[in-house]
Amino acid sequence: MIIEEVKNGIKLIDVDDFDPTHIFECGQCFRWIKEEDESYTGVAMGRVINVSKVEEGILIDNTNIEDFNNIWKKYFDLDRDYSSIKKDLAKRDENLNKAVDFGWGIRILNQDSWEMIISFIISSNNRIPMIQRAIENISSRYGSEIGEYRGKKHYAFPTPEQLSKASIEELRECKTGFRDKYIHSTTSDILDKKIDLGEFRKMDSDICHKELMKFKGVGAKVADCIALFGMEKYDSFPVDVWVKRVMQEFYDAEDMSLPKMRKYGKDLFGEDAGFAQQYLFYYVRENGIGR
Repeated sequence: MIIEEVKNGIKLIDVDDFDPTHIFECGQCFRWIKEEDESYTGVAMGRVINVSKVEEGILIDNTNIEDFNNIWKKYFDLDRDYSSIKKDLAKRDENLNKAVDFGWGIRILNQDSWEMIISFIISSNNRIPMIQRAIENISSRYGSEIGEYRGKKHYAFPTPEQLSKASIEELRECKTGFRDKYIHSTTSDILDKKIDLGEFRKMDSDICHKELMKFKGVGAKVADCIALFGMEKYDSFPVDVWVKRVMQEFYDAEDMSLPKMRKYGKDLFGEDAGFAQQYLFYYVRENGIGR
């Protein structure tokens, strides 16, 4: 990969396994919005950037080489060899081979742990447009203003201290629905108990999963999403309606409960379960398999 500085941004030339649509549309993030020119504008790590495919590779606008090295290289998981992961997964069975080929450009983002906790609490039994709206409402009301980009003001996701200023009623006004009390409770727990989320990243995956489920509104699937997308637990295997379908359709899991299906997926794919889940999820959802 070659990193080239350009006006108001950087260009990644000869970057492998990177497709913005695959990355931002595979269910792992909610603050990346597709623009009319097919690029994606997102807010992450207190910054706003735009990512697009260009002839030479990937263009990241509204950033610089320092931020790329300190933030975006890690955020986009660019030090990981996805070609090797895909090669290993593709050998397992024909369906996973098709899924890897279909979603070849997926990379699992290294997102903020706190933001993932609240975002995936909001995601429970919710549709993506509603999730995005609620997160945007919370950010614009309680987060710090980052600045204007492409004619729109952007706001960072609020810190626990900032979000603690919101009452349950005010959180409901942000269109969080029944999840308002869970958000309020989790924010209070993290502050009152002085919980260091950085410690969760150091935990064994199973312990991390159990600790996450102590927060109100965090069930098994939400805990797996938080662990996978916000805590680097790549052996996590979130089971939602689409993954349930793929496990029933491809892996003879028709009679399994969701907990058993989760364990089956983790055992089946091992340390790469999270990567397998993302490729399979994106493949079955985009192709409507198992409906």
